[in-house]
Amino acid sequence: MTSRVAAIDCGTNSIRLLVADVAADGTLVDLDRRMEVVRLGQGVDRTGRLAPEALERTLAATRRYAEIIRDLGAERVRFVATSATRDAENRTDFVDGVRDVLGVEPEVVSGDEEAALSFRGATVVAAQHPAPYLVVDLGGGSTEVVLGERTPQGARSMDVGCVRMTERHLRSDPPTADEVAAARADVRAALDSAAEVVDLGRTATLVGLAGTVTTVTAHALGLPAYDRELINGAEVPVDVVLAACDDLLARPRAERESLGFMHPGRVDVIGAGALVWSEVVRRVRDDVAAAGGSLETVVTSEHDILDGIALSIA
Repeated sequence: MTSRVAAIDCGTNSIRLLVADVAADGTLVDLDRRMEVVRLGQGVDRTGRLAPEALERTLAATRRYAEIIRDLGAERVRFVATSATRDAENRTDFVDGVRDVLGVEPEVVSGDEEAALSFRGATVVAAQHPAPYLVVDLGGGSTEVVLGERTPQGARSMDVGCVRMTERHLRSDPPTADEVAAARADVRAALDSAAEVVDLGRTATLVGLAGTVTTVTAHALGLPAYDRELINGAEVPVDVVLAACDDLLARPRAERESLGFMHPGRVDVIGAGALVWSEVVRRVRDDVAAAGGSLETVVTSEHDILDGIALSIA
């Protein structure tokens, strides 16, 4: 039996929709998959509140998604909100707005549940590689790391993401050496904390998810335009990934904007996202080496929390 479901992932930087048919064996067939950059987390790290204009942008996108969901006849809908909404004092304004538009209660999930949903979605691609998998979902406000084989065995949500690090540290264009150093220190401290819960050194396959990682992968592959089919499942040498991260971080915004694969809504935050991803990749590589192993490549997945949400409701 096939179920038609709609999954919405509302993060700090973007809101994404997946309408899919899910077969009894868990196979997903996409009917519509799309993303809009709404920057819901604008200023949340500083103010602790969702800005009115950010809230309106997000609800406007939700109204557009509601039309698509109705047109495609999805039987079940799940709306998951993550880092920015977890941190906001006025999140009830957001919850009430979404409920009015969609008729379903948006779920402000914990970092651990976010990690578990991402892991479930990512293993569609990761299953082709050796376990254990370390799945890293690098978002706008937070980054989730989850280690497991068939199911998660350890997870931690870190309050470092491309929007949060941009607003907190990287204010110059391009960022100064002092700004970069402060941001790296912040991410390294978060990774130290995560490593107390998640044994990074056990990683056999490192899998990266979400817009920062897929954009870095497009750059590492030298793509002239964004190509989801080439990016999904791409296995790229660690050194090539790190070089792509460093290049994006060092470029001024005008140069990033000229890259054919770059989404306009990521131009101002991709430097910080690349910095976070480079720190994660280096730390995992080093911890694996310290445990007597070797991490040579990084895998990118276009299947992520959206797929996990869709599977969870089917």
